Amino acid sequence: MTAQLQAESLGMSFGGFPAVDDVSFSVEPGEVVGLLGANGAGKTTTIRMLLGLLRPTHGRALLNGRPPDRAGRARLGYVPQGLGLYAELTVDENLAFAAQGYGCAPGELPEQLARVRGELVSDLPLGLRRQLAFACALQHAPAVLVLDEPTSGVEPLARARLWDSIREQAGRGVAALVTTHYMQEADQCDRLLLMSQGRLVAAGTQADIVDGTVAYAVEADQWAQVFEVLSGAGFAVTLSGRCVRVVDPDRAALQALLARHAVAATIREVPPTIEERMTALASA
Repeated sequence: MTAQLQAESLGMSFGGFPAVDDVSFSVEPGEVVGLLGANGAGKTTTIRMLLGLLRPTHGRALLNGRPPDRAGRARLGYVPQGLGLYAELTVDENLAFAAQGYGCAPGELPEQLARVRGELVSDLPLGLRRQLAFACALQHAPAVLVLDEPTSGVEPLARARLWDSIREQAGRGVAALVTTHYMQEADQCDRLLLMSQGRLVAAGTQADIVDGTVAYAVEADQWAQVFEVLSGAGFAVTLSGRCVRVVDPDRAALQALLARHAVAATIREVPPTIEERMTALASA
């Protein structure tokens, strides 16, 4: 089975700065692949090269087995970060305009959008705008979906509905590449690609990626002091409520540091998260 999206040693430099550096991966039919990373990690630049919107400095991108061109993009559904909607047009007019570009009849609107089909996009809340962008991208029955931060700024219930739609499309054999900075959305993906500072630093299932990472929870009444002491000493730390979590530490050194600062704390090993793996990779 031919991969529907492929990146082969993709690289892009801007003024000598490597925004993306030697990135390779593929997305197969029926897969949902998550491209994760902090803002500025290179996710959007990678997507723009895959779609043929940017010419790589080196490497190549393949869309449906060939370099991205007009014919290939006709089988693509794309939702950019900015949504690609026209604020001065109504819901129906946006749908019809997108359909015309794909050479198909306007698609059906979900119930929530059908209720506001005559309203201007500028008057819609963000959640409905994102639903509309998704509806526009699906109406020509694409073989590939590329979604750049599709749930950003959307409340949890609307995010869950959007992910249901993404999984439904994958069930029909569509290849989906989804970028997100919500690490909890990793559970929605079949495979994950982690980017940091323009490079692909890890790939695989969530279990594959966190394998080998060690995390400790440090619990203390003076949790703010614990965070300050550990971060100041160069430990990779995150905060979960009042619990300070430490990634890949030397436990003996951790205990000794807390003892030197007379901090009474309980230390226990906990399952690592994707976000903590990202923290460990960034600090390596």
